[in-house]
Amino acid sequence: MRRWHRFAIPLGVVVLIFTVTGVTYAVNEPDPGDPAFLSPVSGDGIGARRLAEALAARGVQVERETRTSDALVSAYEGDATLFVPVPRVVHPDYLDMLRLMPPSTRIVLVDPARQVLEDAAIPLAPGGRRWAARAVPPGCAVQEAREAGTAAALRQRYKGEGIRCYGAGVVQLDLQRADLVVIGASDPFRNDRIGEHGNAALATGLLATRPRVVWLDLHKLEPPPGVTDEPGSSSGVPPSLGTDPRGGSGEADGEGEGSRGGEGDESSSGGSSGDESSSSSASDEDSENPLWDAFPQWFWALLIQLALAVVLLALWRARRLGPPVTEPLPVTVRAAETVHGRGRLYRRAKARGPTADLLRAAARDRLAQLLTPTAEVSLVDATAAATGLDREQVEGLLDGPTPESDDDLRRLQADLDALVDAVRRAR
Repeated sequence: MRRWHRFAIPLGVVVLIFTVTGVTYAVNEPDPGDPAFLSPVSGDGIGARRLAEALAARGVQVERETRTSDALVSAYEGDATLFVPVPRVVHPDYLDMLRLMPPSTRIVLVDPARQVLEDAAIPLAPGGRRWAARAVPPGCAVQEAREAGTAAALRQRYKGEGIRCYGAGVVQLDLQRADLVVIGASDPFRNDRIGEHGNAALATGLLATRPRVVWLDLHKLEPPPGVTDEPGSSSGVPPSLGTDPRGGSGEADGEGEGSRGGEGDESSSGGSSGDESSSSSASDEDSENPLWDAFPQWFWALLIQLALAVVLLALWRARRLGPPVTEPLPVTVRAAETVHGRGRLYRRAKARGPTADLLRAAARDRLAQLLTPTAEVSLVDATAAATGLDREQVEGLLDGPTPESDDDLRRLQADLDALVDAVRRAR
């Protein structure tokens, strides 16, 4: 086996293992942008219909909302749990309104990213993240966690304020007046995982503490709210969702599943068209994903692994650069084998010119030992005088052109040997 096979085959196996692992992880990893992901009406494996049915069986009313504005208004009424399965698609202006929720409202966020936590002014930061969710005991005094016991809630860890459970995979804290729960894994809520360990008890326990669950079933980036004024509103809703004093309505923004269209356009006056165009342009800017968020995390991990494999391959190939290095032979090789080996290498490379130069140099050395030429008499003249051959013939053998074929090279070798023998016999 050639030497490069010893490195290429193991390296190829390692790259193949990483590739298969990445593809398998990508297939099993749910996409939060999928409309079925943690949806209360989806029966898919990544859906959450089983959780919604379990809540209904416990007498909890489930209200499915597809717009953040509607979900905030409903949760602001109190005695409700605002459940946000995909907080990364919620507009930052809406995230900032979470702090306006009353004390009787609980907020549950699933796997919020660092930017979400910063936009919502939540005093937490992401810590270490696992490849997959792990089932661990609660390790805290939170009632819902103690009743659920071991659950697959440890994937994304969080550090900061609050009561940490499940190895910091679940954190409970106060967000202004409201009760906030952050959980770094979606497994306890999914149809295909809710039956494992204590996932069902944990998921229902976190959401069933109030008589209502306002379920935000949103999976696409949404535009900003139409009104962002801070003055209080007397209509019993968060201030930034109140009536626009300019004549427009705070509900004239986009839907979670698309644009509302007609209502906002018909109710707006002619002077508000400029505001709508500016709001639309701001929406387009906010809906543009940065490159880091455009691909899942497994893609970047696989890309880093492939880049590392390429670097290792380049380093392995770099050791072959530069001139050959003379090394001592590990064993003694007979001279005849060495000659035959070098001859086969020259023949494989079709190096007739270097071979002819070696034969002529060897012939000159032997002739010089036999004739001992002087400064006045050259080696060619001395050889011609000793053998009786023409000077041009001797010069053609010792300093002639490069042979054009293997037959010419063999003929040159025979002529040089005959020339040396002739000089030896003449002495």
